[in-house]
Amino acid sequence: MLVIPQMTKHILKVCLSTKSSYFKPRLNWHNPLMQKTTDLKAVFLYGLTIFLSAFLLFQVQPMMGKMILPWFGGSASVWTTCMLFFQALLLLGYLYTHWVVNHLTPLRQSLLHMVLLASCILLLPIMPSEIWKPTGGENPTLRILGLLSASIGLPYLVLSTTGPLVQAWFARERSGTVTYRLFALSNFGSMLALLAYPFVVEPLLPTRWQSLAWSGLFIVFVLACGSLAWRGRHAKPIVSAVKSSDDQGNEENTTPSTLSTGQLLLWVALAACPSILMVADTSYLTQNIAPIPLLWIGPLALYLLSFILCFERQGWYQRRIFLPLLVLSLSALAYLPTMGLSDLPLMLAMGINLSAFFVVCMVCHGELALQQPPTKQLTLYFLMLSVGGFLGGFFVGVIAPYAFDGHYELSVAVILTGLVVSLSLWRAWPTISTGKSRPIFAVGSALALAALTTVSVNDHMKETAGVEMKGRNFYGALRVFAFPEDGYRSMLHGQIVHGKQFLAPERAMEPTTYYNADAGAGLAITTQMNNGTVRVGVIGLGVGTLAGYGRRGDTYRFYEIDPLVIGMAKNNFSFLSKTLAKTELVLGDARLQLEAEASQQFDVLVVDAFSGDSVPVHLLTREAFEQYAKHLKPNGVLAVHITNRFLELQPVIQTAAQKLGFTAKLIDHDGDDARLVYPSRWALMAKDPQWFEQAALKSAKTLNSQAGFVPWTDDYSSLIAVVK
Repeated sequence: MLVIPQMTKHILKVCLSTKSSYFKPRLNWHNPLMQKTTDLKAVFLYGLTIFLSAFLLFQVQPMMGKMILPWFGGSASVWTTCMLFFQALLLLGYLYTHWVVNHLTPLRQSLLHMVLLASCILLLPIMPSEIWKPTGGENPTLRILGLLSASIGLPYLVLSTTGPLVQAWFARERSGTVTYRLFALSNFGSMLALLAYPFVVEPLLPTRWQSLAWSGLFIVFVLACGSLAWRGRHAKPIVSAVKSSDDQGNEENTTPSTLSTGQLLLWVALAACPSILMVADTSYLTQNIAPIPLLWIGPLALYLLSFILCFERQGWYQRRIFLPLLVLSLSALAYLPTMGLSDLPLMLAMGINLSAFFVVCMVCHGELALQQPPTKQLTLYFLMLSVGGFLGGFFVGVIAPYAFDGHYELSVAVILTGLVVSLSLWRAWPTISTGKSRPIFAVGSALALAALTTVSVNDHMKETAGVEMKGRNFYGALRVFAFPEDGYRSMLHGQIVHGKQFLAPERAMEPTTYYNADAGAGLAITTQMNNGTVRVGVIGLGVGTLAGYGRRGDTYRFYEIDPLVIGMAKNNFSFLSKTLAKTELVLGDARLQLEAEASQQFDVLVVDAFSGDSVPVHLLTREAFEQYAKHLKPNGVLAVHITNRFLELQPVIQTAAQKLGFTAKLIDHDGDDARLVYPSRWALMAKDPQWFEQAALKSAKTLNSQAGFVPWTDDYSSLIAVVK
């Protein structure tokens, strides 16, 4: 939000440009100077309103996602569901705009919209109510959608109407003009908001101040938009333009006044393809890193950038450049998931992925920009674009998690994009090339699509080779593999191993992966076992490996948010069934469950709900550690798994320990392939500093501190500070 001055400068540059015919003032005033000043103020007000609405739309998305993320286990699927909600509201907003522009008089449009704007003020400041917190295993998707509807529904709906509605008002005031550069300005505001959030807003402001700042800007928007509504109450209806000129004076292609069903469906499909790909690719990127706004915004920012470039002026999208790149990009997106993370450096793989994604967006949005209709059909055009965006989000956010047993939507998006772009080019071919090249294009497209399909199908067949069980839900896709030749069975969440177990009966209860006796959690448990029976709490079940330490009289209480994990741990692994200890399974987010329980008096509490390098931030805040401390015995120990390739979490643990008055030490382990043990890093925290004086803990090291590190709380956290 500190970048508003720079934004305003861009608004002035774009909105006051005299090169564009639709920004030229009309000479209706007797005093030319007064007329020019008034016209410039009006144009600035139009640009400011559209810019502010877009900025607020895309500031509230990561902000609300961050606020509710802790309530739903920190899963990246929270962002997918949020995207579905925002796309649905965008569709309703565009539908509202199409209806009021075509069925209401300018006076009624103005009065209705001013009432909606005033109603939004009553809902400020925006803040999710705790009554929406989940209590157990209820459907997260429906609860998130309900929460967002109650918290931000009406303000977001009104914001989503602004782009097409204000463009329609602008065209109505300057009858016969084309306003698509305002669409580019809107997307510029959206992209700037997304970039500002992780680098400016999130590191500087707690969430409560983010909410207040957003609400303050929303009031400014209401005043600006209300002024435009009042200004246009006596305007005349829009006049359709048969022809228009671009900035260079060249005549643009026009669309017939009556649109065919095929044209409308093509607009929907071209908008749906990058929408599916954006959400699917975001899921792919965040599956092995952290589900945080910093990574959520990457694909979305590129998505918006392609809109800006394609609609600001048509020269940015050149078919002769981008169509060959599209073939390479779709091939890269189809092939990258078949590779393990170790096959390419992570940054290189991510760079290829995002570059390919951007090319796909440029082609789809470029084709849409080339098919812009006259101003009279502007609201219908934007409505079809929003329908496509919503259908893409609905497919990934609702259909895929419950209809598929694996992550197939990225492959679907790649193949569908190739098909839709081919159909678009087939329809436009007479304007692209002459002669008999059209059949050659059709054959080439068919062969390319067949190749993409073959690569994708082979990839998914390899993924399922040797699978004993697989499934998928809101929290992700799980697979259980058996490797008789190697003598073990494993569970995977995407590409991340959730646990392994030896198949040989004599080794079946031997702790593996990150939980051997020399690593942090195992070391804490075995040390406490020297004092008698133990009560152990574990946040994150995995395959139940830690139950392998259980003896008669011990109790192991596992907290697990994903019911699919519980089912597979029970049915495909024997740690839970063969342990001598008593086991208790609690379904739901561990943080919320611990808040609702009386003190469990754990001897050891293990925090390991990470999915690979994905960090559930809400389990590492000061308030979370206070809950953990409440559930420990006076001589209890907290073991936090902080193995991570990208984030250095030692300062988080150190500042939390200092706040609680605990002593924290680091346990590093090198791993052992023969025992199926991975390298690991654990932080152990004890109320009694003498606990670390025991012989078994001589390898413990002091945690590194970081000067100026701001402790994480439920109201503030920034992963930028801990990036390696």
